[in-house]
Amino acid sequence: MKITGVELRRIAMPLVAPFRTSFGTEHERDVLLVRVVTPDAEGWGECVAMSEPLYSSEYVDGAAEVIRRFLLPALPDNVDAYGVSRALEPIKGHRMAKAALETAVLDAQLRASGESFGQFLGATRDRVPCGVSVGIMDSVPQLLDAVEGYLDEGYVRIKLKIEPGWDVEPVRAVRERFGDDVLLQVDANAAYTLVDAPQLAKLDAFGLLLIEQPLANDDLVQHAELATRLRTPICLDESIESAEHAAAAISLKACSIVNIKPGRIGGYLEARRIHDLCRAHGVAVWCGGMLETGLGRAANVALAALPGFTLPGDTSGSRRYYATDITAPFELDGGHLTVPTGPGLGVDPVKEILDEVTTSTEWIPLG
Repeated sequence: MKITGVELRRIAMPLVAPFRTSFGTEHERDVLLVRVVTPDAEGWGECVAMSEPLYSSEYVDGAAEVIRRFLLPALPDNVDAYGVSRALEPIKGHRMAKAALETAVLDAQLRASGESFGQFLGATRDRVPCGVSVGIMDSVPQLLDAVEGYLDEGYVRIKLKIEPGWDVEPVRAVRERFGDDVLLQVDANAAYTLVDAPQLAKLDAFGLLLIEQPLANDDLVQHAELATRLRTPICLDESIESAEHAAAAISLKACSIVNIKPGRIGGYLEARRIHDLCRAHGVAVWCGGMLETGLGRAANVALAALPGFTLPGDTSGSRRYYATDITAPFELDGGHLTVPTGPGLGVDPVKEILDEVTTSTEWIPLG
């Protein structure tokens, strides 16, 4: 395809409630949307970088700048999604920015050909089971009220964010209140060190599906050591930025489960490679989330319908984070979300809503 131009659009999306993790609290998402325009179709990509470099080294202002200065000039005159991946490979890092651009090109490509994301990626299901991520709360009673609300909505799995000082007690309280039948897992976002292994081992008593990213994102060796000290399976998130990282983690036995976040690893093509690698090695995967709008959520739901995604993902309904989404809302049906079947992402922004939340736009002509 020949790209005639790219729009960088910033939108402000207030969250329905503050979302607290071990690295900070979000009240609003400053979202960068990438719109690719070709003679045949337009495509959208959502950059999942946060306002500040707390989850990873990327942040939204930096992502916009690297797209503008380096990624767009690197594209050939005629390109598809695979060509985007090849053209951007020499540029180090900036995977969230790369993912947004690659996704927008792929969306335009698939809309032009009439193929859905699910068909392209290899989805084998038309709906996917949904979990929900529950942030760190001010009190255990507040946490229990939140979990009860999500279970009443139909979510099939609960993930609790944890940090030192907020781990065993909230997990115990949720287990005692809601029983052993609730699928329950925890996410530390790299808040612990190997010295904390005895404390983390106390979580073994609660029959968790997994503990996600307990240690530093750049330390596969100590994750492998921690795995020998816990009964709870270790899942890696921030540590996995490519198929090569996943292969190394599997070889070192640093994890037995992988959280695949397309933005973190550079896009949906790399996400499929990691899925295929893990499936070949008998390693379970699930689809993580970064508080995406309906545009990013549509692509994630399609990815989560691949056969190797055997655990419920963080593919929550729209209202988990936003009172009003920029697309038609994704709504839970029996604890599941339906995989979009239309061309490309299968969803479109609602113009009036998009315009209302837009804070800036920049048009960059190409060719």
